[in-house]
Amino acid sequence: MRPGTRAADAILRLLSRDRAGLAIALLPAAAGARCVTGRTGRRMLGGLLWAVALALGLGSLRHLVHVARIRVRYPPPGRMVDVGGYRMHVLAEGDAGPRPTVVWMPGGHTGGYAMHRLHALAREEMRSVLVDRPGSGWSDRGPFPRTTAAEAVELLTALERAGEKGPYVFVGHSFGGLLMANAARRRPDLVAGLVLLDPTPPDAVAFGPALPALRRAPRDQTVLALRHLFGLHPLAGRNGTHTSDDPARILAMIELRTKANCAAASILRELSPDGITRDGWQTAVHDGELGSLPLLLVAPRDLTGGGGIFDAVDDQEESARVRHFFLTVRERFLAASSSGRRIYTPEGTGHDFPDRVPDFVVQVVGSLLDRCGPGAPKPF
Repeated sequence: MRPGTRAADAILRLLSRDRAGLAIALLPAAAGARCVTGRTGRRMLGGLLWAVALALGLGSLRHLVHVARIRVRYPPPGRMVDVGGYRMHVLAEGDAGPRPTVVWMPGGHTGGYAMHRLHALAREEMRSVLVDRPGSGWSDRGPFPRTTAAEAVELLTALERAGEKGPYVFVGHSFGGLLMANAARRRPDLVAGLVLLDPTPPDAVAFGPALPALRRAPRDQTVLALRHLFGLHPLAGRNGTHTSDDPARILAMIELRTKANCAAASILRELSPDGITRDGWQTAVHDGELGSLPLLLVAPRDLTGGGGIFDAVDDQEESARVRHFFLTVRERFLAASSSGRRIYTPEGTGHDFPDRVPDFVVQVVGSLLDRCGPGAPKPF
């Protein structure tokens, strides 16, 4: 591991503790005390440093009070299971019957509750499980650095220790799709099928054009962690259109804890050329590595909603090449299994289609479950 990576993880490890703000506030306070007790010319600087320390300390206390209130108001709806010195949150509901259990994983590095709308529909027909990655949702922060490979192992461990029984159908959206494919590669004996909802292809990072949003993502998440640490919480959603029991609002409140942003900042470093070079061998799932595992690749037919990526490309030919690249690169996931099948989402939907057409997604997952009996998976 490079020195810069170690330093970044050390910083994220510190910031992921909600009480770190108080310790950080002591630094300008101590510096201010030295100025005040020293030469007269520095007393004004000392007073300014004390004012900064006071502001940071009050902001940190505000954050801690807010976190304590949220913790009481929104306890974990599922089980907290130990995965080796830290706990992960697993919410499992519904009856599996003779069919495999479905495990959902959202995109980004957000908690499993982000897919609660799908879970609420699915639990009426199948055994449905939401899992919070370490740092996200109600799960503990876990060790740093965060990597997809490590989280694949943690996911499998959490399911086992929560008492869930395979075989599973893993369903993952975007970055969560990459995680689920990774977990399926590691334990194909536990997996009856895989549904990838517009998954993140590592090739897009390794060989694609530079994407400023991805490059800035770790930094942006670190900035959010600092803002939350000192009580600068977003106002959106507190008195807006979301109801108090809306899953999206609940998750947003739970993830005001700094561990969520710090864990995301750590793992999103994988989605960079340097990150893929460093971790790609353990992160990617290569051609044929899933054998004949039934695999559904569910994604839009076009690039609806992704226009911002191409607006930055001035050259018309280059823009066309970029569009072609992003339309085709995700199809590489189909090569991981000899039993892969492509399904297009409803017309007009984009990358966020799991939120827009949840009934369609549950129907697709159900169609795969119908092919997976108690024995070996049936190829398409």
